[in-house]
Amino acid sequence: MCIIFLKFDPRPASKNAYRLILAANRDELYSRPSKAAEFWGSNNEILSGLDLEEGKEGGSWLGISRRGKLAALTNYLDARQNPDAQGRGSLVSKYLMDNLDSFAYLRKVSSEAHSYNGFNLLTADFRTNEDTLCYYGNKGSSEPIHLKAAGIYGLSNSLLETPWRKLQHGKRLFTGVVNKTLSPDGLVQELLHILNNEELNTPDPAQERQGEGFSKAILRALSAVCVRSPGYGTRTNTVILIDREGNVSFTERNMLNCDLTQWSTNSFHFKLQE
Repeated sequence: MCIIFLKFDPRPASKNAYRLILAANRDELYSRPSKAAEFWGSNNEILSGLDLEEGKEGGSWLGISRRGKLAALTNYLDARQNPDAQGRGSLVSKYLMDNLDSFAYLRKVSSEAHSYNGFNLLTADFRTNEDTLCYYGNKGSSEPIHLKAAGIYGLSNSLLETPWRKLQHGKRLFTGVVNKTLSPDGLVQELLHILNNEELNTPDPAQERQGEGFSKAILRALSAVCVRSPGYGTRTNTVILIDREGNVSFTERNMLNCDLTQWSTNSFHFKLQE
């Protein structure tokens, strides 16, 4: 499970505005092995965390490349999982390494959608002449879509913009922050604060209907932007900013040693090779 909030504004009018503001949580078993974000790829051109789970190695949930390719993944809440399905994290890694544009890649993915358990995938291209952001979910329409600019979007563990209470609550908080005039560091800190909001958003009949088969305790825990339950929950916060000039700020906050009291924060700064 994960949650993503983003503002996509390809040609911001203000000098200090951003082409992209993205804030995301990764929710996972605390014990699942993974690597914190670092640069990788043939020329150290891709920045992401990586899954180290046996059989799923090399997959990711969120990443960006120096060439301006970005991908983000959430799973679709469904108690009925095919244990033999392909690992969804590979969808992110493959896009970041691929030469296909964001929409063409999702068209390709849609033709193979039956091979995966439920997922949502955002892909983007940030280029000098045009920025593009696209979405595809294999539990929704058979075709990917282009997302409109300038827009604020929320994605959790249902289809894009499905109005779960946690998504609406987090999106309100996110919108309030991105509409402020803040320094880059101030913006990152306020977004991290939102990502760590543990307020429960229950009851939520829509989330509960989709989550039929899960216990009430699990669904209650999953109703928060920041999920906290025994052995499972939010273990990574990520904030990505891309400014008008193509400067990227990537901040990742990770839980250490499966311990809610231990966290490490790392930041990366680079310019897109547009």
